[in-house]
Amino acid sequence: MIFVTVGSRFYQFNRLFQKLDELYDDGTLSEPMFAQIGASTYHPRNYEFREFISPEEFDQRIAEADIIVSHGASGSIMKALNAGKKVIAVTRLEKYGEHINDHQIQNNEAFASNGLVLMADPELTDLADCFRKIYERKDGLRHWENKDPMAIVNKIDEFIQENWDEQ
Repeated sequence: MIFVTVGSRFYQFNRLFQKLDELYDDGTLSEPMFAQIGASTYHPRNYEFREFISPEEFDQRIAEADIIVSHGASGSIMKALNAGKKVIAVTRLEKYGEHINDHQIQNNEAFASNGLVLMADPELTDLADCFRKIYERKDGLRHWENKDPMAIVNKIDEFIQENWDEQ
């Protein structure tokens, strides 16, 4: 089971859901999927979806899923990692009206650079490859085993500070 979450902010992420439908159409994906699509106006054809779900249902969907596809929100990614799930991080981009800026790139890069998630290219051109890597067990992901829930937040903060100073 795949669970897709894009949060509860009022920004669409239509291109992600269109891309996922394409991956079902071309046979890359075949297992059941549930997507929390938020304010997206595109309605998927090949998998179950709902705009918004309760925090309890969110936790239940995380628990039931093998793979989580999450936008670059630290909270969503951390919930999935703390549940021991494999995560594909996708990035909302400002130029498509998906967020107010491109900060999710840095969030996703920080998680990916530590081997905790697979980060799809921000344009989603390699999303199929991310799924193939997970299915072939060639994902290179480490399981999140740190008992300190702030450890990854601190790593992300360090990463952002280091890169911010370079600009």
